[in-house]
Amino acid sequence: MSQTSSSLMGFVHRRRRGAELFLLVLALAVGIGAYAAVGIGVQEKIPADLFGYGGWLAALVIVAHVVIRVVAPYADPVLLPVVAALNGLGLAVIHRLDLAKEAAGTKHDYAQQQLVWMTLGVILFVATLLVLRDHRNLQRFTYTSGLAAIVLLLLPMLPGIGKSVYGARIWIHLGPFNFQPGEVAKVLLVMTFAGYLVLHRDALALAGRRVVFVDLPRGRDLGPILAMWLVSLGILVFQRDLGSSLLFFGLFLVMLYVATERPGWLVVGALMFAGGATAAYYLFPHVTDRFDIWLHPFDYYNKNGDQAFQPVEAQFGMGWGGLIGRGFGDGDPNRVPFAESDFIVAAIGEELGLTAVIAVVLLYGLIVERALRTALICRDGFGKLLSTGLGSVFALQVFVVVGGVTSLIPLTGLTTPFLSYGGSSLVANWVIVAILLRVSDQARRPAPQLSDDTTAIGDDATQVVKLG
Repeated sequence: MSQTSSSLMGFVHRRRRGAELFLLVLALAVGIGAYAAVGIGVQEKIPADLFGYGGWLAALVIVAHVVIRVVAPYADPVLLPVVAALNGLGLAVIHRLDLAKEAAGTKHDYAQQQLVWMTLGVILFVATLLVLRDHRNLQRFTYTSGLAAIVLLLLPMLPGIGKSVYGARIWIHLGPFNFQPGEVAKVLLVMTFAGYLVLHRDALALAGRRVVFVDLPRGRDLGPILAMWLVSLGILVFQRDLGSSLLFFGLFLVMLYVATERPGWLVVGALMFAGGATAAYYLFPHVTDRFDIWLHPFDYYNKNGDQAFQPVEAQFGMGWGGLIGRGFGDGDPNRVPFAESDFIVAAIGEELGLTAVIAVVLLYGLIVERALRTALICRDGFGKLLSTGLGSVFALQVFVVVGGVTSLIPLTGLTTPFLSYGGSSLVANWVIVAILLRVSDQARRPAPQLSDDTTAIGDDATQVVKLG
């Protein structure tokens, strides 16, 4: 064995829990500092509940840190601080919008409700790390999780519990609670895709007909991608949810390409997406309206302000914010409907400027980068695909949301992870981060060393084989 190989075999990742704690202090400074800045900018005084709010926020992230230190000591040290910073900033911006609505005569406590959802998210984060001691156990539930995801996606269509909100039938109503089952379904679908592709990637990687330097897949292997394409179209047609349709199909396509390393799947997926989008544009009025408003927002705004009010006001607000923003209290982000959920990026752009939006996008980029880094060093195929899929969820969702707000692509209605108001999304994303940390702990943990007795037994067995 060469000296280089020996050094690689002897490499051990450091735990870096001290670095995580230091980064958490910086993340808390972002969240609590932004909350204080909102009070000073809007009410010209430090919020009276700053110490209670800051103490609760600090307690949540410190509990999460302690649990990681105990049960996942080799987990990635960057993920939790980045998530804490995004969640803290989101709470401050939602609080700013609450104060704006209160000044306009409408009382809302979205920030307090979001803090409650964050608490539940951290509880499930801790529970996931405590219960899931080895991510490979999830592979046993490949088809069970797929069935559960399908059931969850169908629940909003059931009469009685299904609920339409502004045209999209993606909610279920249970007593006083509204829940979006698609947020849980995306986690289950990643597990299903990872388990399925680990078992069938060799067959799916076989090349078929070669067209213009690209090996297209065999016709007999098109079943899975065709099924996912039909599911995505069903979500678009029956639930009128353009964002989830794009997210699920894009997620499967990315994981399929990573598993097989065949560019032909990207070609086939792109053609299927283009065909489905074109057909949806001509067949379904709500898709037609989304595309036309995207292409000609000011025409719709001048004719009928209600239809294009959101995207146009968001563009006005971000243009008013400029490079460094107007500061908390000096903008008017509450002019955009649902600024606390769908358009929270526009609120950040107006009062904190393009610089803050870029910083937020970079934080999401860090989450995706750490997920892909975990996939690279993971020792098992299921873990590699699981990390890739969970990282792709964040990448696709942020692209779809920020792209829609900035008019790069049509609006879709998804929430911005950890920033936007919404309990279903926030809780599901905290669970995703817990799974990523569990995979990274397994990947970074030192490989078990064989004892001298085991080595001797192995040598004796080798000698017996040679003599035999």
